[in-house]
Amino acid sequence: MEWLETIPAVSVYLIVGLVIGLESLGIPLPGEIVLVSSALLAATQDHIDPLVLGACASAGAIIGDSIGYLIGRKGGQPLVNWAGRKFPKHFGPDQVAMAEEKFDKWGMWAVFFGRFIALLRIFAGPLSGVLKMPYWKFLIANVLGGVIWAGGTTALIYYVGKVAENWLHKFSWIGLVAAVLFGIGSFLVMKRRAAKAAAQREASAAKPVDAMAE
Repeated sequence: MEWLETIPAVSVYLIVGLVIGLESLGIPLPGEIVLVSSALLAATQDHIDPLVLGACASAGAIIGDSIGYLIGRKGGQPLVNWAGRKFPKHFGPDQVAMAEEKFDKWGMWAVFFGRFIALLRIFAGPLSGVLKMPYWKFLIANVLGGVIWAGGTTALIYYVGKVAENWLHKFSWIGLVAAVLFGIGSFLVMKRRAAKAAAQREASAAKPVDAMAE
């Protein structure tokens, strides 16, 4: 895997910051997969600085979420409806309803904890703006969540990678596969939770109708 050494570090930093920023803005992209893969790369390639990588990831997360918040604040519900038509698998009625339920229940903490959940990550910024969350609350949760998620993930994967550095040098493609499977697994878990929440809402909506029929 000598070709990995030819990848300019600045390209890795920019790609990580851009992908995570766009995902945080509300565009469905594999930010977590990119971050984990890059941290594994930093563990095996000395020219990639994990501190710079974590800083770029954190900056992308915070800036992307902030832009998403502003877009949501200006666009409102029509923006959510438009996103639902463009990305029905990510912004469909079930996913939006689930996200709104979390935001109603947890408020600014939904922004913080949403950073660690694949599907909620793309909702945090835009939906906070749509729901008119005070910006100072959003900013605190955004910064804390962005730094802890991006910086923490980078540090954890980097140090795990350093421990297994010799193994990763021989089988570095396995690390990438593991990162991809981790990202897909997170998405599938959230998708199943959205479907479960939708079923519960339908059951709740059906009860008044059944009661009236009786």
